[in-house]
Amino acid sequence: MTEYEYNYPLYRPPSEAYSLIIQATLGCSQNKCTFCSMYKGKKFTIKPLEQIKEEIDFFRKHIRKVQRIFIADGDALIIPMKILKEIFLYINERFPEAERISIYGSPKSILLKSDEELKELHNLGLKLVYLGVESGSDKVLSYVKKGADRREIIEAGKKIKKAGISLSVTAIAGLGGKENSNEHALLTADFVSHINPDYFGILSLMIEEGTELYNEYHQGKFKPLSNVEILEEIKLIIENTNVIEKCIFRSNHASNYVPLRGVLPDDKENIIEAINYAVKNNRMKKDSLRAL
Repeated sequence: MTEYEYNYPLYRPPSEAYSLIIQATLGCSQNKCTFCSMYKGKKFTIKPLEQIKEEIDFFRKHIRKVQRIFIADGDALIIPMKILKEIFLYINERFPEAERISIYGSPKSILLKSDEELKELHNLGLKLVYLGVESGSDKVLSYVKKGADRREIIEAGKKIKKAGISLSVTAIAGLGGKENSNEHALLTADFVSHINPDYFGILSLMIEEGTELYNEYHQGKFKPLSNVEILEEIKLIIENTNVIEKCIFRSNHASNYVPLRGVLPDDKENIIEAINYAVKNNRMKKDSLRAL
């Protein structure tokens, strides 16, 4: 292989900005969520193992040192264990200096792996799984066609933690619209409290053209929250999130109106104060308000 080009669009978590991305799958195995346009133009495909190895060889030839590796696309954890294990073994062989391998995981892909398989992946270098929770409300999850219910998502989150793998979960403020805002916030907070993930991020809903939710919005079936209501919903989530172990919180994605950060539970009041200040002074997107 003399040259290589990713299959676009290519997505990765913000914290993987400096990671080597190995695109082992194309698209998302679920790809039915009504709010998401990320992989709508891609048919989900698991690349042949030999092709993945060739691409890993290409990166080894051109990159001197790699600290972190992210396996893409969406939900690459769905790859059957026999093949996924071979990918990890080859990464370890070719990039022995890598300190961390991370991956997107859906509730389905996590639950398809046994406890022993997840522990084996952890021993092979899988240190972090990103899980899109979206909401803790079954009503909202069903409405947006998440493909998993609250019980399954809680089970999946606990399974990752049990395997010794760090867990990063994200929820979407505003996903329940005006009708389900309160339930969405309270049950999302309850979910996070149950799981106590290592990282918790909140995005703000962006209604994107080409999605089912976009059509429902223009048909008047979905009533979105205002900027202030989004912030009030985030505040309600934070107020009702009660974790025992430290959880790094971030709400500083490009979709967010006010960048927020802190460590729960220690910085809960600081985060709430930052939100109150932003609402009172209408400082959204003007200042980079931080809880720390």
